[in-house]
Amino acid sequence: MNLTFLGGVGTVTGSKYLVEYGGRRVLVDCGLFQGYKQLRLRNWAPLPVSPASIDAVLLTHAHLDHSGYLPLLVKHGFKGPIYATDATKDLCEILLPDSGHLQEQDALFANRHRFSKHKPALPLYTEKDAVDCLEKFRTVSFHKPRDIFGASVRYLRAGHILGAAMIEIAADSKVVFSGDVGRPNDIAMLPPEPLPETDFLVVESTYGNRTHNGRDAEDALADAISETAGRGGTVVIPAFTVGRTQVLLLHLSRLVEARRIPGLPIFLDSPMAIDASDIFCRHPDDHKISATETRKAFAVAHYVRTAEESKSLDSMIIPKVIISASGMATGGRVLHHLKSYAPDHRNLILFTGFQSGGTRGATMVAGGETVKIHGDYIPVRAEVRNLDMLSAHADANEILQWLKPTPRQPRTTFITHGEPDAADSMRRRISEELGWSCVVPEYRDMVSLQ
Repeated sequence: MNLTFLGGVGTVTGSKYLVEYGGRRVLVDCGLFQGYKQLRLRNWAPLPVSPASIDAVLLTHAHLDHSGYLPLLVKHGFKGPIYATDATKDLCEILLPDSGHLQEQDALFANRHRFSKHKPALPLYTEKDAVDCLEKFRTVSFHKPRDIFGASVRYLRAGHILGAAMIEIAADSKVVFSGDVGRPNDIAMLPPEPLPETDFLVVESTYGNRTHNGRDAEDALADAISETAGRGGTVVIPAFTVGRTQVLLLHLSRLVEARRIPGLPIFLDSPMAIDASDIFCRHPDDHKISATETRKAFAVAHYVRTAEESKSLDSMIIPKVIISASGMATGGRVLHHLKSYAPDHRNLILFTGFQSGGTRGATMVAGGETVKIHGDYIPVRAEVRNLDMLSAHADANEILQWLKPTPRQPRTTFITHGEPDAADSMRRRISEELGWSCVVPEYRDMVSLQ
């Protein structure tokens, strides 16, 4: 049994882990690289293994850094099934086509305004490519082992977002992939299930070198909105379509009901997030919010569906709250809002979680005075905050608390899905506090799981 790291190492994006056993090849996750240009270029380069040689894909969850390369994998020759939980499949049915559509729109915009170095600018893949790959999805149930080409595969709840799973593969040896580990006391999601006994573990380390701000999320959100409204400004919240947006709506609903924030209009400017919220309602067993509170939360915002409605928000001079994708400001409608609102000191750009290196979100949170959008450098005079207590990722302490009760320590734990400082900090803590053997793999490393 061999394991090759084709992504999700040295970075929090591009997760792809190739497992080989009994002459078969199974890919765990198939994500897009995001952030620094040298990483994004990997999306355009051929995959280090032939897609046609891969027998199946096992998907931990729907976020694009775990699923967004699937349309290209299929386009370049992958013929096998893609296994995912029901909720993950439902989310991918909106996330992947939207990703293709946005890439087509970005290419058209770049060509129209002639700011791309490529003549012409092309999308990485199209909406049709994404729709085509959806035909290969097959659903799996939590906890029920499934035979996949001679290996016993089991999905366990990881928390994090709707449908998210850790994946156990038992063939010559047993290996568990944590996926993205959720938080034990998340307001909406169920906590991650206990880590099962395993020979080898692949664990994420997004927050491996830090802990979340312990302040109450609703207190921080109320202060941010009230202070901005007090100076006549608008709050722009770049938010991940799946998970973060729904949690934000829940918090805002509670704040509005308690009259803890001014009576500002709240806009959800992301058709995909609207659809994701509908899926949230269809999977009540995957979260812990009652149907009544779910409906109330999703009614707190005015839904913005058309491009024309979105553009009109930027000409409204009244204080307001705009929630729009994407969460790291890597694309989508939020870029147009940033161009309008970032230059004004009265406004607030409010991030709500981890910002991967090389993204606009990371630049702004680090205090960058300008940010490049659509070929132009936009001044950032607005206040910028990051409420990392809203993150759906377990922090370093929460990861350690999740690992400690494991009945038997793994033979080797591979630290992935973290930037170098975070991954090495996680390695050191697991090694020193738990006494486990840990490795931080590099891109394209292959190890034998014997």
